[in-house]
Amino acid sequence: MGWHLGRLAAFDTETTGTDPHQARIVEAYLGQVGGGEDPLDIPPLLVNPGIEIPDEAAKIHGFTTEHVREHGMAAEQAIPRIATAVAATWKNGIPIIGHNARYDLTVLDAELVRHGEPPLIEWAGGSYGPVIDTFVISKYLDKWRRKVSAEQGAHVLKTCAAVFGIPWNDADAHGARYDALIAARVAWRMGTIAHLPRNQRPRIQAGRGDDRHLFDALAVPLSDLFASQRKWAAEQATSYQEWLRSPKAGDKQDAAAVISGAWPVEPAPTQQTLQEAS
Repeated sequence: MGWHLGRLAAFDTETTGTDPHQARIVEAYLGQVGGGEDPLDIPPLLVNPGIEIPDEAAKIHGFTTEHVREHGMAAEQAIPRIATAVAATWKNGIPIIGHNARYDLTVLDAELVRHGEPPLIEWAGGSYGPVIDTFVISKYLDKWRRKVSAEQGAHVLKTCAAVFGIPWNDADAHGARYDALIAARVAWRMGTIAHLPRNQRPRIQAGRGDDRHLFDALAVPLSDLFASQRKWAAEQATSYQEWLRSPKAGDKQDAAAVISGAWPVEPAPTQQTLQEAS
């Protein structure tokens, strides 16, 4: 039986910013689907991060500082609860599914340390459990996919949903529950395609040759897929770093750019790393 037919744990967070080492969690969702069992659809956890929520972030997920102060659980209580749920999921052998899961797991790791708790690796028993990151897999399957528009990237969740035939509703997007479940559906679809005979698979790279053999790398045990994603994430980071350092980056060019290839959790930048990057 392929991993896509087993139990899958959909995970996502909404936060205060884009830097996973500085952002605070505002909402988190971890539900379970598939595996021949009823869905485990626990309501998202609303969190009071203890800081002001920037207007730019509030415009995306809709949660204001005033709202979370009135209705959210204090971060020092909420963060361990989220970590407990993630660790229990891995203990039961269930993969965490997320789109750019490295961001969400890194935010959780940073929040744990910020609140005086052990890092996520300790909650996980010394090693991270299986993770299926639809962002990393999408970039592996279609490295040269073009942006949909100036506002919609080539590998954002909305684009991936369209590529893999998953319905999308803009009105519901950017909530932790919605985004997590869409990512789980995209992962299921990726796995379904991978377990088809090669000649029955759809072509994902529109107009750029036959890419169907790439799905072979997904039709493997979870442990192998987990290891492959580590490799792909590192390769993708190296490629992006090289691009940023080159004239091809245009206005974004940065000769000293450093992009971490760590996955599924990015360690906090150390003073030595910062000095090397400067």
